Order: sequence, then structure tokens, then C-alpha cells
Amino acid sequence: MKNLCLLIMASLVIISCSDTEALNPVNQTRISDANAFATPERIEQLVLGAYSGVKVGNFYGGRFMNYQDVRGPEFLNERNNGVTNLFTWNFGVQSATNEVQNLWSAAYTAINRCNILIEGVKTAPVSDALKARYTAEAQFLRALSYYSLVTLYAQPYTLNNGTSLGLPLRLKPETSGGNNDLVRSTVADVYKQVIEDLNAAEANLPLTNSNALNNTTRAHRNTAIALKTRVYLSMGKYPEVITEANKIVSTSAPFSAPTGVANALASSIATIFGKSTTAENIFSFPYSANDVPGTQNSLVFYYNASAVGGQEYSLNPSGIIANTDWKSTDARRTFNVVTGGKAYVHKWTAPQTDPDFVPVIRYAEVLLNLSEAIARSTNSVDARAVALLNAVRGRSDATTVFTTSSFATAQNLIDQVLTERRIELLAEGFSSPDIMRLGQNFPAKGLAPAVSKTDTQYLWPIPLNELLYNKLAVQNPGH
Repeated sequence: MKNLCLLIMASLVIISCSDTEALNPVNQTRISDANAFATPERIEQLVLGAYSGVKVGNFYGGRFMNYQDVRGPEFLNERNNGVTNLFTWNFGVQSATNEVQNLWSAAYTAINRCNILIEGVKTAPVSDALKARYTAEAQFLRALSYYSLVTLYAQPYTLNNGTSLGLPLRLKPETSGGNNDLVRSTVADVYKQVIEDLNAAEANLPLTNSNALNNTTRAHRNTAIALKTRVYLSMGKYPEVITEANKIVSTSAPFSAPTGVANALASSIATIFGKSTTAENIFSFPYSANDVPGTQNSLVFYYNASAVGGQEYSLNPSGIIANTDWKSTDARRTFNVVTGGKAYVHKWTAPQTDPDFVPVIRYAEVLLNLSEAIARSTNSVDARAVALLNAVRGRSDATTVFTTSSFATAQNLIDQVLTERRIELLAEGFSSPDIMRLGQNFPAKGLAPAVSKTDTQYLWPIPLNELLYNKLAVQNPGH
């Protein structure tokens, strides 16, 4: 039970996701296994601690999104620093590499927090409505965590409908040592669990939270639906993407969510970063001066070249910034700041000591998910798919308006949507997942080699520590 006590104490000192200044935790040194769920106040703190478990520096505090982006073609490594994900960038990770081990550990710790919360709240002294809500929040976070892991450590679902080895599915709380041995479920089983968690979350999360900050930083019904559009897109299940997206996207422009939180595109791309809580920011992890991801973890450190950043990764001149379809007058170009003759992404500008929020799900992504899914599902140049594309492009580039006649084939439309994803979602963690779900090879960039979809480096190895302690786990082939 020692591990649970430590976990409970850690959860209680984490700064609240909903009010980073006002949290006054009870004396955590007096919390035991028996009374961790004894009061509504402690339970609320444990819920907030579950969010904080996912947003640590080694997970969504910055590293995970950077891993997913620097594997792709858009960035060049400037520092040759082994601490800041160099091995991920140049496809040199091994089972014992820190990146591989630390992400796995952080994610499974977060998952266990969710499992403890799901189990403990069953008999907690709160209303049935709160029990359902807290469970749903934990299920959302667990789904996000498992989905994030499976996109790096396993073959894409689209390769073979998920028959490849996936992850150990740990769904019960671990409160003591032992119970390490667990086989790897298939990719299909992992995705099945993710969808089950998100379906349950959708059914039990509130339609809205109390204010704009909570609507951005704590899950509500639309949050679960939005994540399902991403998950189904990764699975290549395009009709399901359409079904889910239609719940939160109106049939015609201007697009917005018809029920629940009134999610919609912000009028200006410039307003959605920083500590933004616009209706476009469906889900973000918040940070403050009292709640930071840690040194050399934050997105501002990786990408920003000003005094507040570390200038670790510049934009590849041969990447998306070289695409002539991305006009110089496009407002999104203003994020690409040239320093020393090289361009850097300045979507994050606050210092590491008081970091910007990390945007996990934006409404723009949902619109692009839906546009692509419609084009693929109908195999046509569908007018609504074009309108969704225009909504995202037009927000930053009013001079470009696509029509159905702009595309000779459905594939032409799909290609344009994929280009738009690379522009709109640059440095937000989508590069590697998009390449893998589409069955593409990773192109060479700088000194980093090209990696084919049959190469062992195409996916990460299972960490050495997992193999040492879990005798039923097996390594990915070739590692």
C-alpha cells in the first residue's frame, strides 16, 4: 500500500487544473489508504491530480508532442543535445533510451492514477452524479494516455486492422508491488478500450463546465467526442469520424457545436495560444508559475528562439514552410520567426517559469478530421468537405477560397486537407501519427535518415524496464 500513499500525496500537492491559484490542499502527510476518498474535498483533489499526472513534463508537458513532431519532416535539430530528444529526431532510440523509458513510465503512472480514481470513487461519499462525472473524467484521461502510447510503441491500426501487438492494458489499480506480468494486448484491443472509455465519458461528462477556463482545462461531453474523431481517423474508420464529428459540427458554415459548449473556430489564429480559453480550445493542459513541466520539457524551450526559449529545433527549409501553397500573407506564417537565418515556431512565447497552456484538442483539428473523412468515405469532391477546409484556411488566408472545381479528384482534395493539417497543426504533435496512419515512410531531414515503414525504428521499442519487470511482455521485432 506504500505506493498508493505516495500517489495520493503526490495528487494532493498538484496544482489544480481549474484554479491554479486557489488550491489549498489538506495536510497530505496525514492521508492514508483508508481515508484517501473520505471527503468530497479530497476526492476533488484526486480528480485534479489525475489531470496533473497526464500533464507532467515527460508526457503532455511538452516531451510527448515534441517526440511526435520531430520524428516527422518539419524540424531540424540545432543543439545536438541528447537530453532534448536528439535520439528521437534522428531515429536512434533503443529500449534503454531515456525518451523511450520516461514516456512509458509517465503514461502508465498517469493511467494508474485514473484506475485508482475509478475504483475509489465507487464507494466515495459524493452524489451518484459526481461519481459518474469523476469516473468519466478519469476514463477520458485514460483513453488519451493509451491512445498516445499506442501511436508510438505499436504499429498503426491501419496496417492490418490492429492485429499487431499493442500495449499491456492495465485497467485495475495497482497499489502495491507485484502484478507486473501482463501480456501485450493487440492494437485493436487497445483502440477498443480507448473507444469504450470515450463512449462512457461522453455519456457521463457534463455538457458544460462552470466557466471558460474549466471548459478548456477539464473534460466535458464535447471533449470526449472531439478525441473520438482523432482516434477513429487513426483507425481509418471514416464513417465513424463523420458520425462523431457531426455531433459537434453544424452542417454548414460558420461551423460550431450545436449543443454543449459552443465550440467553434476563434476569429483569429493569434488568440488561441498562450493561456487561451477560446471556444476553439476544446482541451488544453494549463500551467502557471506554481505549476511548470520542468527544465527542458516545455514547448517554448524546444521551439522558441527568443530569450525565453532553448532554440532546440528550427523549421526544416525543405519542410512545409517551403510549400508555395502556404502564402506569405497567411497569418500562420507570423508564428515562424527567423533568427540567425533560420525559422523557429513561436506559438509558445511565455517563459518556462510561467508557461503557456498546451493545446491538446482544437476545433480546427476536428474540422479537418471531418473534411478528410467525408472525402475518403464518399470518394468524391464533396461540397461540405471543401467548406470545412475553407473554414480553416480562410481564417488565416482570406485570399484563398477553394471550390469543388478546385479539385479534379477526391484524392486531390484529400491531399489539400493533409497539407492544411501540416500548416495548421504545426508543432502540435500530429506529424508522426499522420505519417504512420497513412502508411507513409519518414523522409530524411538534415542529418537524420529516412525511415521506411518496414524499418525497426518506424515505431519505438518496448522499454527495457517493462521487459525486466513484466516477464510476459515481448519486444517489438528488430529491437
